[in-house]
Amino acid sequence: MRQEIINLYDDYTHARLDRRSFMDQLSVIAGGSAAAAALLPLLKANQAQAALIAPDDARLAGERISFAGATGEISAYLVRPAAAGGPLPGVVVIHENRGLNAHIEDVTRRMALAGFLAMAPDFLSPAGGTPQDEDQARELIGKLDPAQTVANAKAALEALRGQSGSNGKVGAVGFCWGGGLVNQIAAAVPELGAGVAYYGRQPDAAAAAAIKAPLMLHYAGLDERINAGIPAYEEALKAAGANYQLFMYEGVNHAFNNDTSAARYDEAAANLAWDRTIDFFKQHLAA
Repeated sequence: MRQEIINLYDDYTHARLDRRSFMDQLSVIAGGSAAAAALLPLLKANQAQAALIAPDDARLAGERISFAGATGEISAYLVRPAAAGGPLPGVVVIHENRGLNAHIEDVTRRMALAGFLAMAPDFLSPAGGTPQDEDQARELIGKLDPAQTVANAKAALEALRGQSGSNGKVGAVGFCWGGGLVNQIAAAVPELGAGVAYYGRQPDAAAAAAIKAPLMLHYAGLDERINAGIPAYEEALKAAGANYQLFMYEGVNHAFNNDTSAARYDEAAANLAWDRTIDFFKQHLAA
């Protein structure tokens, strides 16, 4: 897949292009509307490929729950190891701008299988929940109130901390839009035990100065849009004496962890980042 096509799709999925403009430009690059239509399935996430860990895996126990958020009831997917030997640390898994879909639910099961209480809130609950149409989900994400969303994230941390079997320590991991929300939570919620942001938009320097939680930041080398904010963020983190680790994965694209997106997924980078993430959470959230 040519990089200019992936960059164009990134502009579209992050609201800098409407669908008509995107398809018009894709048709020009691809050499016609038919070629553009053929490329589209390779660019879009294929949720049929989402389950690396089956929803009914006997090693896990999953359920649908809800908790009180700043905007009303927030629905969530909660997964725990079926045979935990004692209290476990918790991790809130925060979805991309497509909402709580099958891929993020699978990531939540992977986190639980690594030995955590894992919960994925649906941050589109105030809008009626994540729709099946990912274009509609992105539109709804853009209409969320940022302050209320951070408040809902804080409520999610508290809800997970209060679950039976919790050791009282809770972190958060987020991807794309969710990575940006992890950065915002770290700046606004002192109770965060640890945060991992995958290619997430950075908070402004004034907000970053308040960060106390340990952070792990994963970035994609080809992700010029997000990477433009790294220098100012690093400067603010250093000035604040923050405990952070930053990893750059050269030659890979934004969303490299999403294995349902054939054009952008990079298995080597995804596996390395995931291993680092699990080790990081075990270091900072274990009792």
